[in-house]
Amino acid sequence: MSALGALLAPRSASGSTGMRSRILLGFVCAAYSVGAAVGWGSPQVAVFMGDFGLAAAALIAAVSCFLYARTGAGRLRPAWLLFSLSSAMAACGNAVWGWYEVVLGVPVPTPSLADVFFLCFAPPAIVGLLVLAKRPVTRAGWVCLALDAWLIGGSLLTLAWSLALAHTTHLAGFQDTSVAPAALSLAYPLLDIVLVSMVLALHFRRAGVNRSAVNTAIAALALTVLSDAVFTSPLLRSTYHSGQLLDAGWFAGSLLLAYAPWGARRAARPAGRPGPPRAIASRPIAGSLAALTPYLAAAVCTLGILYNVVEGRRVDRVVIFTGCTVVLALVVRQGIMLLDNISLTQELAQKENHFRSLVQGSSDVIMIAAPNGTLRYVSPAAAGVYGREAEDLVGSELSSIIHPEDLGRFVHEVRRFLAAPPHEEPTTRIECRFRSGTGDWLNVESTVNRHQGGLLLNSRDVTERVRLQAQLQHNAEHDPLTDLPNRALFTARVRQALGGRRSGDPGTAVLFIDLDGFKQVNDTIGHQAGDELLVQAGRRLQESVRAGDTAARLGGDEFAALIVGDGTRDQGAREYQVHEIADRLRLTLSQPYRIGPSEVRVAASIGVAFAEPAISPTDLMRNADLAMYRAKAGGKDRVELYAPQMQADVVRRSELATRLRTALRDGEFALLHQPVVHLASGSVAAVAAQARWRSAQGILFTPAEFLRVTGDDDRTAELGRWLLEEAVKQAADRARAGHPVAVSVRLSAARLLDAGPPPGSIEALLTRHGLPSGALMIEVADSDPRVSFDALEQRLVALRRLGVRIALDGFGSGFAAINALRRLPIDVLKLDRNLVEGVVESARLHKITSGLLRIACDLGLQSVADGVDVPEQVLALRAMGCTHGQGMAFSGPLDEYRLRRALVRGEFPVPGIPSPRPVMAGGSIPLLTGSHTETPVPPT
Repeated sequence: MSALGALLAPRSASGSTGMRSRILLGFVCAAYSVGAAVGWGSPQVAVFMGDFGLAAAALIAAVSCFLYARTGAGRLRPAWLLFSLSSAMAACGNAVWGWYEVVLGVPVPTPSLADVFFLCFAPPAIVGLLVLAKRPVTRAGWVCLALDAWLIGGSLLTLAWSLALAHTTHLAGFQDTSVAPAALSLAYPLLDIVLVSMVLALHFRRAGVNRSAVNTAIAALALTVLSDAVFTSPLLRSTYHSGQLLDAGWFAGSLLLAYAPWGARRAARPAGRPGPPRAIASRPIAGSLAALTPYLAAAVCTLGILYNVVEGRRVDRVVIFTGCTVVLALVVRQGIMLLDNISLTQELAQKENHFRSLVQGSSDVIMIAAPNGTLRYVSPAAAGVYGREAEDLVGSELSSIIHPEDLGRFVHEVRRFLAAPPHEEPTTRIECRFRSGTGDWLNVESTVNRHQGGLLLNSRDVTERVRLQAQLQHNAEHDPLTDLPNRALFTARVRQALGGRRSGDPGTAVLFIDLDGFKQVNDTIGHQAGDELLVQAGRRLQESVRAGDTAARLGGDEFAALIVGDGTRDQGAREYQVHEIADRLRLTLSQPYRIGPSEVRVAASIGVAFAEPAISPTDLMRNADLAMYRAKAGGKDRVELYAPQMQADVVRRSELATRLRTALRDGEFALLHQPVVHLASGSVAAVAAQARWRSAQGILFTPAEFLRVTGDDDRTAELGRWLLEEAVKQAADRARAGHPVAVSVRLSAARLLDAGPPPGSIEALLTRHGLPSGALMIEVADSDPRVSFDALEQRLVALRRLGVRIALDGFGSGFAAINALRRLPIDVLKLDRNLVEGVVESARLHKITSGLLRIACDLGLQSVADGVDVPEQVLALRAMGCTHGQGMAFSGPLDEYRLRRALVRGEFPVPGIPSPRPVMAGGSIPLLTGSHTETPVPPT
């Protein structure tokens, strides 16, 4: 088995190992041939090698085929098992032959057990060849296979009978009266003829699986049959003895059969590495030989008959019978082939009609181009797709109908495709523009295949698809209202400007533009008018920028412009130039807009940011956005250049907003109260609740400071709820402690109408803390024009039913004061501190304030002056009829401890009054008594 392993080496897959195996196989066969030629040196060795040497070789073949059938034969496993059985029969026959000659030293009897084994060699080999062959799929195919086998076998039988078998049969009949020797002398050549017939008939029908192994096995069997034919010839049969050169043929046939499966598998190409395709020219040759096989067999049969005629012999009956059957078989086979050809012709015509119908009825244009680019065939669909008749295109150059801009790319792709291996890239797709019959260019997508050295193109018109894709791409990158580039495309343009050949140009600038007053347009004349205004503004912006610049709409009423640098190194001059462009845009966008019958005006706030080295598009656009918000905060309708301090302010506001959220959660807010003093007596009539935030650094922030910085509506609402609840709670505690003074809380009109706190929240606070009726006063600010007076009036009426007093805060500063006085249930007018500050110095303000106080007096309303800081203001306001004052002239905001001490004292000194009356609380804002549901009498 070590020799077998060295010979087969089934586990090795390298080329060097396969070559060594073939060399070793040739060396062993050559050594055996040389030994047999020289007689092995002695008759005993010659007989031993001629018997047991052949038995060992056949046994190696049997074991090799059996092992291959057990491991990797696949569907051909039965064939290799039959070859293994056939070789085993040969090994047993040679072993029995050696038993007689070597062990017993006697001649081999005729017939003997060795003849039985030798005769059993051919049937398994014949059946194995049938398994290896490609099985016919029809009955006619099986009949043709049988007829081909008989044509070959009968022809060989005729020739062999004419040459030798008839003479052998005649001699056997005269020399021996027994039938067995004569039959045995004929059995060997007849089985060899059958085996040769199967080898020849199946050679062109072998399966494509492991073709190398099959070819090697057929060659091994052919070599064995050739040696048998030589052995059965009358010239050699009588003089043959073991150890002659003829044994080398059987020995080489057995080793070649042993090598067939393993050596062929080593020589096969590794999986996953496909080789170049085989030459297609071998297939027609093989098909021609397969078709000529019956005729060659008939020619051989004819030669056998002619041999007898030429030699002057009487034609044997066997030859005549065999020849007639061969001719009959040939006629039957030709009839079957004729019927098969008729059927194939009809099928081919039907398929050709189907193909022609498909090609002519297809909406795709099928074109065949020669290797030189000339169109050989164009389908009729070209008339409908290209608007050109197919006959006009045939004979023209393919390049003549391709757009010149696409021709280079088309040629490059075709060359690359033709250079690629066909099994790796069997087809490719090319999209280019073809000239139509009207002279227009059509977008055409072509599937390209190889065709006899040229090209086969299956083309279709995709112009509508290309247009749709372009439209979708345009919609994805442009604003649907103004058709300007949107934020995505604008960002891409900015990235391109910063990363192109002008990436180091500091003159590139981004302008962020916001339309001031656009919301009022939507609220007053409608959203449709607002859309029309945006369209006109976008058109003005597009017409105002330069050809290489980009104007875009980012969303809402926000626009942007990219001003590409011109290479100017003077940064100051460039800033002046861009600022001039931005100011011109501001003036253009601020011109009146004609919308229907109306003329609408809006302003523009513009922020400008210049590119810096290594700045990203996001940072550049953020800087322009910050500059735009600084322009809006600075009074709107202006241009603002970005400065690094703006980013620092944003960071500071963000940090302050974060700390504010933490302060609300951790209870860092404190409630202070500022006394409201009766100007005639100095007594404390009420206290105004004010929130203060003590930061971690110990700084007290007023609401105007930290709410302006954060700009957080949610935090504002949360702070308002805390202020109201804390003020009611502390007022109730003071009332229970013997200090029943009213508390006023400032709430905006929007907060009163906000759905966040439910309508019964104030009632719930009053009930939960037990605050007396009339002890709470709400100061309503009238600065928000968006608030509905109807809803505000209903809310204030409901609050007055709860016993809550209503004060109109900031009177004299807003535009809706007269309307508020006319419609809202007001108890107290609170003068804006801007009027109070100049009431002494300005005669104009003095007259305005005097008139407002006279209105309050005529309406029967109490009045409170906010921001009374100096004695002169106290004297002037009291002389005008103002009833109450609040400010530093009396006291600043007090914590709870200092407030109670002030309430115990009960009064503050008032200028111009020498001896004020000591009271705890009084004046013209008295506490209302009774239940919370008591309705106060409205002022007259």
